[in-house]
Amino acid sequence: MATVTKKYLTQEQQFGGTPYGNGTTLQFNLTTTAAGAVSNGDSTSAIGIGDVVRIGILPAGCRLHDALAIVSDAFTAATTAKIGFAYVDGVDSTSVPQDDDYFFLAGLATNALVRTRSTNTGVAPITLPKDAYVILTNAGAAHASVGVLDLLVECVLVGAP
Repeated sequence: MATVTKKYLTQEQQFGGTPYGNGTTLQFNLTTTAAGAVSNGDSTSAIGIGDVVRIGILPAGCRLHDALAIVSDAFTAATTAKIGFAYVDGVDSTSVPQDDDYFFLAGLATNALVRTRSTNTGVAPITLPKDAYVILTNAGAAHASVGVLDLLVECVLVGAP
C-alpha cells in the first residue's frame, strides 16, 4: 500500500500571527428606513429592483467558507435578493473573479423573518486577493418599508496573497 503526501505541506499557512487562530465571523447589517432607503446610506432613494447595495467590506486574504442571513424585521412584500462580492477597486481578478451571488443565489427571501444558510452550495472556498464589498442585489420588488438583515460571513483570515 502506497503513502502519498501533498507537496509543500510545511509551507501551507494555517494560522496568522496570533496564538488563538484566525477563524472569524464577520457581521454586516442592512437596515432600511420606512421609505425603503438604506439607513445610513449615501442615498435617500428607496432600494429598487436590480439595485446593488454595498453592506460591508471583506478584507484581502479572507478565505470565505459560509454565510448566514438573518432577517429579523421583514422587508417589503415580494422582495428577494442575491448576495455576493465585488472588488473595492472595481477591477476584477482572473484568479478569483467577482461573484454577485457567491453566498446566496437569487431568491433569498427578505420579505419574511428567516435564518438562511448560504444557498450557493456548489462553490469551493476562495481566498480574496484584495478587499471586496459584500453586495446585495435586490429583486422581486422595490423596498418601501423598514427591514433588517444581518449577514454573518464565516472565513479564515490567512493574510493577503
